[in-house]
Amino acid sequence: MRDRGPSPFTVGVVLIVAALVVTYLGFRKDVPFLNSPYTIKMAVRDTNGINKRSPVRIAGVEVGRVEKIEHTSPGSKSATLTLAILDKGRPVYDDATAKIRPRIFLEGNFFVDLSPGTARAGEMHDGDMIPIARTASAVQFGQVLSALKSDTRADLQNVFREVGKAQDAGGAKAFNDSLKYQPASYKFAAIVSEALLGKRPGDLGDFIRDSGAVAGAIERDPGRLRSLIVDFNTTAGALASDQSALSAAVGELPATLRAAPPALDALNAAFPDVRRFAIGARPGVRSLGPTVDATLPLVKQLRGLVRPSELRGLSADLRSATPALAQLAKTGTSVLEKLRSLASCATNVLVPTGNDQIVDKAFPTHGPVYQDLAKFLPGLAGESRSFDANGPFFKVLGTGGAETLNLGNGLVGSTFDPVVGNNPPPVRERPPLRPDVPCETQDQPDLHSIPKGPPTAVSTAGAASSKRETRAQSVAVDYMRRLLKLQGRDTKVLDRPITLNEIRAIAADNGLTKQLDKAIAKAGR
Repeated sequence: MRDRGPSPFTVGVVLIVAALVVTYLGFRKDVPFLNSPYTIKMAVRDTNGINKRSPVRIAGVEVGRVEKIEHTSPGSKSATLTLAILDKGRPVYDDATAKIRPRIFLEGNFFVDLSPGTARAGEMHDGDMIPIARTASAVQFGQVLSALKSDTRADLQNVFREVGKAQDAGGAKAFNDSLKYQPASYKFAAIVSEALLGKRPGDLGDFIRDSGAVAGAIERDPGRLRSLIVDFNTTAGALASDQSALSAAVGELPATLRAAPPALDALNAAFPDVRRFAIGARPGVRSLGPTVDATLPLVKQLRGLVRPSELRGLSADLRSATPALAQLAKTGTSVLEKLRSLASCATNVLVPTGNDQIVDKAFPTHGPVYQDLAKFLPGLAGESRSFDANGPFFKVLGTGGAETLNLGNGLVGSTFDPVVGNNPPPVRERPPLRPDVPCETQDQPDLHSIPKGPPTAVSTAGAASSKRETRAQSVAVDYMRRLLKLQGRDTKVLDRPITLNEIRAIAADNGLTKQLDKAIAKAGR
């Protein structure tokens, strides 16, 4: 049996379904289950005839539809709109704004104009709401006509009539003459308008809200509002009665505006210093009251001092003291001049010299001059502390060494270490004394020192030197033996250098072996 294909009924059903799908997609303009829009909400004061499924546009491009309209209460114009946004309309940020706009100039066919905001605010989550402060509704032509009531229309007619009179009186020419001033005016007006927007989103809305509160307060007291208008009329009449002075003042405004910014900048720059001065002056201001209270007794005493009963005696005392005070003031100028010279000398010469440091490579100092000047005093302490019945005395420690030097004038000395130099070198003549040159203008002393070489070494090797050394040793040993004998001591004196074994034997006899071993170990280190 041959297969004859689908029946005509089946083909008709398929074609009808296909036509319905195409028609749905043509009106829907998206594919269900493929484009899954996310929803955000916006709060509005007036829905303005917006309908469900009205389009949502960004920069004229349709990116979604109004999915739901929820009125805040039955019959209320305010509502919450749920907007379904397609992927091509994302992202929408937290500072986004939305307005209901008409697609036709006069009336009807409204849509939601969505501004996505800025990326720094972060993206809105699904279900988030654009607050009413960042939404707006279109003003319809009927609302404009309803606002123009009979009295308002009459006022508007008067405005147009007065504008015509101003034009007939030369207002057009005056407007043309003002064109050259308008660029600068509009520039500053734009700056003021930009400043009125505020620094943060919502500042302008807060300003308008507060302005409404002020207007409401004025409306609640019509009498004061009436007096304000009357006083303003009086002020305007006074200005109109003296047009020449007003014209001259207006003519000076450009020069004033040119001079005002630098003055305001200088004033603004002075505010930090004024603020710091005010902060620093607070303790003084706080203590001013107690200071005045503490000064009042002195003021009372001074007031009593100048009473007529006391003033006569005070005048007599002043009469005797005034000539001497006058003579002192007359002769004191020379003393003050000397003191000034002394202070200038100390400031310009003495103090800088005391703060300077002696530069010497061989004998470096470890502080300024004013500290080094006092370092010789500890060496003089023995002069006042060491004394006997014959008076103060010094103890001199004579030493010898391997270095023998010629000290000049037939004197020979010896040291343990080599002499690296002689500092300061001997000065053969004194610096010139200039009493005619003020101290304050003299140069600061030069403290740089160049050491002189060491004294000439003298060789002490030879037969004569050995003979003198042997003779000196013999005399010293003989003197020591006689001295110990006179003291009644049985002590042996050697005429040769003692050995280490002899020292150990003496230490053992006196129980000092441990101390000797420690001393030998320390000397070995």
